[in-house]
Amino acid sequence: MARKEEKKKSLFLGITSRFLMTVAAGLLVVSYVSMFFNPVKAWFMTLFGLLFVPLWLLNAFLFVWAVFRRSKAAVIPLVVLIPSLLIVGRYYQFSKKGDEVQEEKVADAKIISYNVGRYRLSSKKTRIQDPSVCLDSVDSYLRRHNPDIVCLQEVQYPSDEAMKKDLSARFPGYDLEYFVFPTNDGCYGNVTLSRTRAIHKGKIDFEGTSNIAIYADYRIGERKFRVYNCHLQSYNISVSRLANVLMRRISGDDSTSNAVLRDTEQKMKSSILRRPRQVEAVLSDIENSPYEAIVAGDFNDTPMSYTYYRLKRGRKDSFVEAGKGFGATYALLRPFVRIDYVLVPESISVTSHDVGKVYFSDHFPVITTVSLENNPEQ
Repeated sequence: MARKEEKKKSLFLGITSRFLMTVAAGLLVVSYVSMFFNPVKAWFMTLFGLLFVPLWLLNAFLFVWAVFRRSKAAVIPLVVLIPSLLIVGRYYQFSKKGDEVQEEKVADAKIISYNVGRYRLSSKKTRIQDPSVCLDSVDSYLRRHNPDIVCLQEVQYPSDEAMKKDLSARFPGYDLEYFVFPTNDGCYGNVTLSRTRAIHKGKIDFEGTSNIAIYADYRIGERKFRVYNCHLQSYNISVSRLANVLMRRISGDDSTSNAVLRDTEQKMKSSILRRPRQVEAVLSDIENSPYEAIVAGDFNDTPMSYTYYRLKRGRKDSFVEAGKGFGATYALLRPFVRIDYVLVPESISVTSHDVGKVYFSDHFPVITTVSLENNPEQ
């Protein structure tokens, strides 16, 4: 009788585990293909891309668990984990491939992309009352790296005149390109600084939002190129607030959680639907540009997103080319969330890529050096 009960229990466990493995595997497959779906047609597919890392970890755990139990069902997670070998490099790099390139060529330009978060954090990860304290830290950090081009997002000053005067004083010899929106606290927007004077400057407006892309054309040596400084649609979601709501919901306190969760859903949906239009606006401008394009900035989307898929086509990801370790740039969800990028044309070599682990913002700066020696006909 005991053996019969044990056999039933084993059968139930086997069926249940295979069902869970199949569901987990199916969700990971959906995550793989989600980047090819335009969110305008199926906005919820983006959520599966956002869940790629936890879904991958779940399938990896199930695989190890099945192997430990010597179950043939291990083949289920194994099969869906194999394609991730082509994707994991977007999140983690084992070696700096760019080191080999750097031995042969001199990096002609250092580019830094940094969402400075309105200068509201200190190095101790706490919010500060005086943004000038954080601004001084960011200023010192940037000048220490001696960049050729700096793309800043979420720059905030009391006024555009104050910003122009202050940045010109902090970065003498740098050409300044910016576009800011008026706010209750002053002005807010994108800034591009460069050692080389721009040939031409412009902006791409995104309808109904303060997010924007600005661009500038440069000539370094014999090469002419355009740099896009993008800040694509933000989610505008407080991670700490959402975590508190979920904890209250688990504890049985639903007094405000439903309203907050509905608000979060609407914000996410709105952001997900806006970004594809912003991406197409940038790509349209690139298509009409007389020069090849470097696209940098805060995309507010992961490497498993439609945003990344569209903008990377025909370009190299500096992290994939020359990064090492985790490429995460969103400090609050390190080491898994990468949403800041520098994408360069295929004709440009990436010689190094680093992510600065400094806490002056909720983002980390992306520091990329590129070689401009091989010049295509222009």
